Amino acid sequence: MNRKKLQKLTETLTKNCKHFDKFEVKCLINLFYTLVGDVTERQGVVIGLDRNAFRNILHVTFGMTDDMIMDRVFRGFDKDNDGCVNVSEWIYGLSLFLRGTLEEKMKYCFEVFDLNGDGFISKEEMFHMLKNSLLKQPSEEDPDEGIKDLVEITLKKMVNMGNLEFYIEICRQDMA
Repeated sequence: MNRKKLQKLTETLTKNCKHFDKFEVKCLINLFYTLVGDVTERQGVVIGLDRNAFRNILHVTFGMTDDMIMDRVFRGFDKDNDGCVNVSEWIYGLSLFLRGTLEEKMKYCFEVFDLNGDGFISKEEMFHMLKNSLLKQPSEEDPDEGIKDLVEITLKKMVNMGNLEFYIEICRQDMA
């Protein structure tokens, strides 16, 4: 990429990027094109990181090993769902992933764990994610049963927390 194109792309992406400054955006653009390889830009051809290249970066850079999580993170970056992470998706995704606010990161994590995209994390989705994230321990107990128990305990605690918040809200209303 010539210097003039790089400068224009850097300025454009910096304007819309909340968490990186101009120098950082320029460095990330250069890194992106290094990762993609020496590709000649042609009209109508998408230049980007495909799912496998992106997963490799997640594995090598962030130590991710869970296939499902890596696929979900890829989907979070690939906003236009074309099967490639382009340079702007790369910059905006890393901005959120590395420097996003707590609220932005929580929203992103929710999208990663909401496997069917229905706006809820079901028991089954929770089970699936926990199953792939817990260390395998040799024991006589069925590991799936242990994970199901963990999901049940978590849901009960969430309900109890919700009940406590509901109780506090009722107390506030009574005091008013």
